[in-house]
Amino acid sequence: MPKISPELLSVLRCPVTGSALLQEGEELVTTAAGASGEKLRYAIEDGIPLLLPPELLPAAAVAPAFQHDAGRPAAG
Repeated sequence: MPKISPELLSVLRCPVTGSALLQEGEELVTTAAGASGEKLRYAIEDGIPLLLPPELLPAAAVAPAFQHDAGRPAAG
């Protein structure tokens, strides 16, 4: 399980509630509850926190990879 550094955690905030985040296993969890009354959870993939509001996760999952890599130079 990749551990997020304390320095990074001290500056990260939930994009929905604005609250601080704590690492619980493979997720970051808000310290304040969201509108639903529950704490929000964000996945950590390859050591990178995915801080997208829950309503945007489906759109990010289906976006073509070339959209994510538009700013990178072509390999080769």
